[in-house]
Amino acid sequence: MISEKDLQEIIRLQKLWIEELEQGIPREAAQNIPSLPIHFALMIVGARRSGKSTLLRQILGKQKNVYYLNLEDPRLTSFSASDFLRVERIFKQDFGSGGVYFFDEIQNIERWESFIRYLVDKGEKVVLTGSNASLLSRELGTKLTGRHMNVELFPFSYTEFLTFSKMQASLQSYERFLLTGGFPEFLKQRNPAILNELLNDILMRDIVTRFGIRNSDLLKRIALYLLSHVGKEFSFNSLKKMFQVKSVQTAIDYVSYFEDSYLLFTVSKFSYSYKKQQISPKKVYSIDTGLSHVNSVSFSKDQGKMLENSVFLHLKRRYPEIFYFQGEKECDFIVKEKEKVLSAIQVCWELHEENRERELGGLQEAMGQLKLSEGLIVTFNQEDSFELEGKKIKVLPAWKWMAIRERSKV
Repeated sequence: MISEKDLQEIIRLQKLWIEELEQGIPREAAQNIPSLPIHFALMIVGARRSGKSTLLRQILGKQKNVYYLNLEDPRLTSFSASDFLRVERIFKQDFGSGGVYFFDEIQNIERWESFIRYLVDKGEKVVLTGSNASLLSRELGTKLTGRHMNVELFPFSYTEFLTFSKMQASLQSYERFLLTGGFPEFLKQRNPAILNELLNDILMRDIVTRFGIRNSDLLKRIALYLLSHVGKEFSFNSLKKMFQVKSVQTAIDYVSYFEDSYLLFTVSKFSYSYKKQQISPKKVYSIDTGLSHVNSVSFSKDQGKMLENSVFLHLKRRYPEIFYFQGEKECDFIVKEKEKVLSAIQVCWELHEENRERELGGLQEAMGQLKLSEGLIVTFNQEDSFELEGKKIKVLPAWKWMAIRERSKV
């Protein structure tokens, strides 16, 4: 058990650290954050090192009085849920009453949700961050049903990358973004070891330790395989056979752990039937093209898949429901919001005579079945527009498409 004196000193030092942390560039996710209400907890979730602490710094900079605790501090390894009441006492004793509570990486403490419910019920303002999506949502759903709001934070988008790098939207800047991705620390130092270490941290700290995985080598091999095969279909049964996993359920669990930790995302085949979505083969995408580029040789060789992954991330930042379409032909992305299909998007590095029929055919088929009057093809550096069978199709280079901030123009 940590002594109260040591806890008090750690809190003091952490508060100095967060207040001295650079504000960084404004994050687009902050636009989704309302003014902090009472009787609700604001939860910011996302991958490690995607900038959650910096976003916290931007939020707390607008508050008159703040209480801050980073629960990933190695000096707090013996911290338990029972220590939260001591933390509350220290906060008010040392910094006065009426502060906003900020807890960084709160998922590290078992049964944390009871204390947060206690604060929320008292009308305190509470902001949390975490790196595990389902763990947090499960615990929040148990204790804070209807009393929390979630904001997802990703590595820098292309427009955030431009602001950070002080560059203009262009083919050259986008090509650089495609290779580097958007993890802030890597962009500052350009040391590939940072992304090697990040992958290892996600696997070991967010998955192996948390879920008690015994065969960490197998877990890593499956992760690297999926990171190297973005945009390609897979099934849990195929993973079981390929890696000689004991059961299909183990393969399902591993992929869910990757998703929970924001390492990977899976995309289902489009269907209005939820059951058909679940049983269809999935496609997989990485949290960051730079992370995949550094940790996988085959990923960086396939420019088309790098572009497709980048387009997926741009969509994922804006829409929770993304599918792929497969009929007689394929279309890369179907974007859906609630019950309405918004758009069909095909991704193609370069549209030319050899692939024109395939790329247009898949998009046209999806548009026809889903009753869409307009479609989009995102390319590396081509721009065009034409009409086929009464339907409008735009062709836009990724850098220009991603530089459009307005949601309505996706």
